[in-house]
Amino acid sequence: MTQRWRIGMFQCAGLMGSWKLPDNTSTDFLDLGHWLEMARRCDRAGVDFLFFADDYGYPVLSGGIPPAALRGAIQFPKADPTMLLSALAAVTDRLGLVTTLSTQVEAPPMVARKMATLDHLTRGRIGWNVVTGAGQNASARLFGRPLVEHDLRYEIAADHVDLCLKLWEGCWDESGYVVDRAAGIYADPEHVREIEHRGPHFAANGILTVPPGPQRTPVLFQAGASAPGRDLAARYAEAVFLSAEPEALRSQIADIRRRAEDHGRDPAGIRCLVAGTFIVAETETAARRIRERTLATRTLADAAVAYAFFTGLDLTTMDPDKPLDPAAAQTQTGRTNVERFLGPGAPTVRQILEEFQANSVMGTPFIGDPQQVVDAAEETIEFTGADGFLVQPDHTGTFDSFLDLVMPELTARGHIGAAPEAGTLRERLGGAGPHLAATHPGAAYRRDSAELV
Repeated sequence: MTQRWRIGMFQCAGLMGSWKLPDNTSTDFLDLGHWLEMARRCDRAGVDFLFFADDYGYPVLSGGIPPAALRGAIQFPKADPTMLLSALAAVTDRLGLVTTLSTQVEAPPMVARKMATLDHLTRGRIGWNVVTGAGQNASARLFGRPLVEHDLRYEIAADHVDLCLKLWEGCWDESGYVVDRAAGIYADPEHVREIEHRGPHFAANGILTVPPGPQRTPVLFQAGASAPGRDLAARYAEAVFLSAEPEALRSQIADIRRRAEDHGRDPAGIRCLVAGTFIVAETETAARRIRERTLATRTLADAAVAYAFFTGLDLTTMDPDKPLDPAAAQTQTGRTNVERFLGPGAPTVRQILEEFQANSVMGTPFIGDPQQVVDAAEETIEFTGADGFLVQPDHTGTFDSFLDLVMPELTARGHIGAAPEAGTLRERLGGAGPHLAATHPGAAYRRDSAELV
């Protein structure tokens, strides 16, 4: 039986792809029409969800944003993607919409209210990417807060998610939402209650004022590949984004599923999605030409600035012909992109910069005609045990080449359905219904759980 792949599309409310190329459209990121057309195209093509990364960070070197980041638009500028979601929901019927909210910036009741509202406005198509934040060096300075130690950020995130789950799952019974005009009853006081939370980092007594939507809890996504990140995913996530070479992906996926089982969850209930770059054209020669044009827009200096954003490390101060010095590579942000370059056979600093120049945080791209890239993608899925892909924008900043060339090939091979699927985002990703699985820790906060099975 052919495996059904899950397909998401990666964006941020900023510049994507190679903005210096004349056919790149991402400089229109502050034009709502740009996003409306993208969402409509994804919806028609049968994409499962459109995902927006987000953070308050930017590259920081020598105590401030480097001029190269401003000139080259490296991890800068960025707008707020949550402002787009209601509009995108209004022009789509099936497309899931996933956004990032940081557990370091947004308080749990704020996240709970925003996501509960969006669950209604999207008709059950909303997801939350749980992150502790990217570009921590910059965002801490921006908010006037001390930089929080890496592992502690994940402890805070777990407490944050736990409180959100209490608000989504514990405040309203299904029978609490009445809206009986004749009887004059909007909500049944016997079935709506305040929750109490006394965690290691958050405390709350109160009620979620938004009635439960179609999913009640948004689909929970997570993207950290460090050990604490994998454990947070295993405890709470329903879908995980991973970016690495196949050997590392295989190990990370197996580890997340093992940890999920240790937490009492069904490991098969977590969808593991590979962040994949597809450079595709009608012919392999044309695809290789696109690759060359794209690489020509990036320099090693650009790569150093990008690496500083993800890790807080300035590679330009290190010996380019030696590997990273573990003692000098201590950082409280972006450990995944430090640890991947340490250990036996570690590359030199120059080679790290060359890798970032070519691929940034992504693994090796799939390059070729539609048949070639899908052949390679099938090998990756088979080898790693992943469930699908989070597709990166092409050189235009959109997904046109993937939608026009790859999606038909995936349909022909049975990896996606011939007709777009309806239902909530949770159901599209393989859930048995619109609500959290019974083995998810959030289900424990339901008082009338039998009504939600």
